[in-house]
Amino acid sequence: MTGKRAGTMLALAAAAAALLPTVALGGGGGARSAGSHTVTLKDIAFHPGDLSINRGDSVTWVWRDGETEHNVTFHGFRSRTQTHGSYTVRFAHSGTFSYVCTLHVAEGMRGKIVVH
Repeated sequence: MTGKRAGTMLALAAAAAALLPTVALGGGGGARSAGSHTVTLKDIAFHPGDLSINRGDSVTWVWRDGETEHNVTFHGFRSRTQTHGSYTVRFAHSGTFSYVCTLHVAEGMRGKIVVH
């Protein structure tokens, strides 16, 4: 490839790159950093039960229900059954994610994450 042709191709590539859109998360026109949210497992319930977050945010479930075992289960994700500790998931896709503790479904231990 000649020097002139290589220079022309580089110029075209730079021009094409300049036309690509810049994607920013969140409103307001600027980029935002990913957020983190906490759901506490206590009194055989998730607190808060419903949570609205942005794509890219993470949610950490924290066990605070004494010796009562719980898990967090939803499509594609399942924590281990435990009495203490935490479990974190980063939500890369928008959508609604309903989850349960499979040990306490009958008691109504359900939650929902809405990812915008």
